[in-house]
Amino acid sequence: MFIPGFAKLQGLKDKNSDLKDKIRRLNIENALLRQELIKIEDDPVYQERIAREKMGVVRKGEIPIKIMPDKKKR
Repeated sequence: MFIPGFAKLQGLKDKNSDLKDKIRRLNIENALLRQELIKIEDDPVYQERIAREKMGVVRKGEIPIKIMPDKKKR
């Protein structure tokens, strides 16, 4: 008589625990993203690094060089 209700209650407790863990992980990820946003907005060295690595930006007078991996011949 009480077993279906107990099983449902236990399932809800497990789901609640999983959701709390997910919230904790998302809060950590959110904090890390906020830190990166602050660096992007305020740190010119970091801004330059991101521009160079992700967008391929070069300074005036620099010559960009792209290194291609060797293709293995079989």
